[in-house]
Amino acid sequence: MAVATTGWFFLRTLSAEDGSDGCPGPPRALRGASALGRGRPARIGVVAILAAVLTLLAGGNAAAGNPRETPVVRAVRKASPAVVNISTEIVSRESPFVGLNPFFEEFFRDFFGELPETARRARSLGSGVIIRPDGTILTNEHVIANATRITVTRVNGETYEAELVGADGQTDLAVLRVKAEGKLPYLEMGTSGDLMIGETVIAIGNPFGLSHTVTTGVVSAVNRTIRGDNDRVYTDFIQTDASINPGNSGGPLLNILGELVGINTAIYQKAQGIGFAIPIDKARRIVESLLTYGTVHRAWLGIHVQDLNPDLARYFGVKKGVVITRVFEDSPAAQAGLERGDVIVAMGGRPVEDRETFFQRLAGYTAGNRIRLRVLRRGKEEEHTVATREIPDEYVEYLAKEWLGLEVTPNSRALARKYGLFTDRGMVIVRVTPRSAAARAGIEPGDVLRQVNDQRVDSASSFREAVLAASQRETVVLVVQRGRVAYYVTLTP
Repeated sequence: MAVATTGWFFLRTLSAEDGSDGCPGPPRALRGASALGRGRPARIGVVAILAAVLTLLAGGNAAAGNPRETPVVRAVRKASPAVVNISTEIVSRESPFVGLNPFFEEFFRDFFGELPETARRARSLGSGVIIRPDGTILTNEHVIANATRITVTRVNGETYEAELVGADGQTDLAVLRVKAEGKLPYLEMGTSGDLMIGETVIAIGNPFGLSHTVTTGVVSAVNRTIRGDNDRVYTDFIQTDASINPGNSGGPLLNILGELVGINTAIYQKAQGIGFAIPIDKARRIVESLLTYGTVHRAWLGIHVQDLNPDLARYFGVKKGVVITRVFEDSPAAQAGLERGDVIVAMGGRPVEDRETFFQRLAGYTAGNRIRLRVLRRGKEEEHTVATREIPDEYVEYLAKEWLGLEVTPNSRALARKYGLFTDRGMVIVRVTPRSAAARAGIEPGDVLRQVNDQRVDSASSFREAVLAASQRETVVLVVQRGRVAYYVTLTP
């Protein structure tokens, strides 16, 4: 019936062109033999068009296939072979002092020797997505944190032992690799820069150990800043109402075309009906650094910034942002034309509200990236592009010496004997800068620095990492040992 109706439509169209009066009923060209004879070319055209219409309709029905096969079904079919289940085993050894600060466990061991320990095994589940045919897998850092064994299972049941290529806690991303015969199905990283509020997205993962569970929703918001259950602040997240539960973490967030636009993460367990994902554009920069170096080479701008207090906000005429208090000579910021007193109000096109969001946004970039900064200078907005570099060692020395007021050297048995120390761990403080934050707190040469915030410092490299992490905070908490006594010291540099 539909075909006949369509054919009649085309007949009427042709007859109108051939002088039809437009009245209902058969066209004039079909009303008599003489008319048919005179309109032979038109009749041939009508037959040809009818045949084409029938062919198109038949082809359309074949192409449509099963009407239940929606774009979501096709996107899931495309991506599913690249989604994997990640199972980790964590073996930890507990001492009688379990539950105490790790420093105090070491402190007691210094005096009483090795303590009897018991092994404790724990397992956790998560998801991941293969992003290269050589078995490179992208997942969340918290999925594999502290794991002693990582097992990856594909949807077809094949299981592999995975090795950790690199992980970054600040962005909650990790890269694994498995060895398999031949190339594995993979999902190329797409783009998240053109996501539209309200567009359909699909999450695939293994919530609660249930293999390959699919949930759908829409993009609720982009550029979200949230505080995770670990009290760490995360920025630039995609917010969706697609269910993301424990076990979904590390799995892909897809658009309706089956393209990888985000990495799901369940870092906010209190949320009901709210899911978050790391934008793939941000993940790509971190992945490249992890694959190249095994760690993230942080972007260095070469500036110090501080929050806007009410007086500064009134002075600069802006409510949110951070003010540059120092620009290091020959630094990326200096070469880009930034000056002391500039107020940074946006990074990469996204607003900067305070120091916390400034450093979180900066954590999404690596050395070698170019970052667009919008600054307010003498009442006018300007845009500067900074070509970032890796953090130089002398910058860390400056932070320790001028910002905290400490010069340290790695402890050793020889130093412990020489200075009569009661431990050979940590970093020995050899000098305290006068009138510095450390000097005001009463720290003295000969004290042993054991911990900076939540990071133990037993080597020059661990001290370097801890100082760099501490430089992003307003206050720094140290654990210092003097003689047999250890105490906490809070510095506000």
